[in-house]
Amino acid sequence: MPGERRHQYRISNHWTGNRGTGTSTYRAYSRDHELNGAGKAAVIPGSSDPLFRGDPTRYNPEELLVGAISACHMLWVLHLCADAGIVVTEYRDEALGEMVEHADGSGEFTRVVLRPKMTIQDGDRVEDAIAVHDRAHDLCALARSMNFLVEHEPVVTVSN
Repeated sequence: MPGERRHQYRISNHWTGNRGTGTSTYRAYSRDHELNGAGKAAVIPGSSDPLFRGDPTRYNPEELLVGAISACHMLWVLHLCADAGIVVTEYRDEALGEMVEHADGSGEFTRVVLRPKMTIQDGDRVEDAIAVHDRAHDLCALARSMNFLVEHEPVVTVSN
């Protein structure tokens, strides 16, 4: 389409869980891996969900997906607020993803709920700040790409 631009995103994923016999059995290997991008400051330690023999101290793919959706939404909210002259001084989100596991072991997300709490300076702009979340949802590439419901329940407070 005219005006479209294509983007690519690269990430390296290195499995670090070979305990000496590789994947000789389901229990023989660790699910540990490291995600890294060229020029990035840190490696993201990953594993699988502890229910699937993963390390609970490492991020699992499901958590990373929920985190990516939350971050995409937040970045759009901050952008739109800046454009609209709404000064945000704090933003936090306690996002929740829900996944169903089927009898054959497959799974799929059924929804992600974002619960952003943001603080703004101008008490007259609370309704505008809440409305920004709807527009951010429409613009976020990740929310638009999911085949499950991505909801948001924003709370906006005013700084003293």
